[in-house]
Amino acid sequence: MDLGLSEDHFSRPVGLFLASDIQQLRQAIEECKQVILELPEHSERQKDAVVRLIHLRLKLQELKDPNEDEPNIRVLLEHRFYKEKSKSVKQTCDKCNAIIWGLIQTWYTCTGCYYRCHSKCLNLISKPCVRSKVSHQAEYELNICPEAGLDSQDYRCAECRASISLRGVPSEARQCDYTGQYYCSHCHWNDLAVIPARVVHNWDFEPRKVSRCSMRYLALMVSRPVLRLREINPLLFNYVEELVEIRKLRQDILLMKPYFVTCKEAMEARLLLQLQDRQHFVENDEMYSIQDLLDAHTGRLGCSLTETHTLFAKHIKLDCERCQAKGFVCELCREGDVLFPFDSHTSVCSDCSAVFHRDCYYDNSTTCPKCARLTLRKQSLYQEPGTDMDA
Repeated sequence: MDLGLSEDHFSRPVGLFLASDIQQLRQAIEECKQVILELPEHSERQKDAVVRLIHLRLKLQELKDPNEDEPNIRVLLEHRFYKEKSKSVKQTCDKCNAIIWGLIQTWYTCTGCYYRCHSKCLNLISKPCVRSKVSHQAEYELNICPEAGLDSQDYRCAECRASISLRGVPSEARQCDYTGQYYCSHCHWNDLAVIPARVVHNWDFEPRKVSRCSMRYLALMVSRPVLRLREINPLLFNYVEELVEIRKLRQDILLMKPYFVTCKEAMEARLLLQLQDRQHFVENDEMYSIQDLLDAHTGRLGCSLTETHTLFAKHIKLDCERCQAKGFVCELCREGDVLFPFDSHTSVCSDCSAVFHRDCYYDNSTTCPKCARLTLRKQSLYQEPGTDMDA
């Protein structure tokens, strides 16, 4: 009869540790690894031993990285690190490239550039916060992958200065498509990002491999309107129809803005807040962000701007009597409906802002009649008495 005496009822349960210091834990880990190698593969006992090994290693890490008396805020190299409270999220340390075990390790996140690291790695950080560069010098590298070669870097990582080589000895050299420089595997994780230079020159949105530093910089810059497209690449508007449509919508919205800033109903309805995520759209029609171009490429920006344009035009032309009263009558034919400068069938004088039917303006003259009358009036004021005005 089997009385169950073959079972080891007196062995310590998994997770119960008698080791009290680091040396004992290391010895227990080595013994556990040896046991795992000796046990039959895929057996239940081997699985239990693996679980025991994991607990031992976590306990060792806890002793090596105590989280007591850690400050909640640390400021280093313009980084502003806050101690994280989450214990369940598994992250990767940006400094040592090792996993951050939130249950037993203290870790920090920079509120500016979202750099994450162990508390023990804080004092090893050598790269300033990318947010400071965005604040002081918000501009893109607009040359496509401006490579200078490994020799210009003295065969060292562009960030941490570790030795690198294209052969992978002692460390693999990885090129960043944004800066054109080479980085080690600790500073370049093969992250993918859209490259601004390729967008503005080639209308190319294919994500390419960039370093960690470049990825954080591009992420912080993505919504900043720093690209003056008509200066960087004016030919782009000849080949990308979406940009032509968006430019026209932006110009119309700028013509609508004076109606809203002088309209009580529009101010109460906060109509201009429809563009609060793209504030530059109500300031000028020249500046673009990479996010604008991404949304233009996918068609989202054109659709959203068309909806906003329709809403604005409806308020001015239909809903608000005050705005309707600020319409124009064609200075040439003086017939037809009330005109507004953002109507598709009108032309606007760049000097006096008079509004005409487009057909009337181009059929009669390329000179604004209102400006012509003003010129004649000025001439008559300065004309000497007794002289012929036609002379």
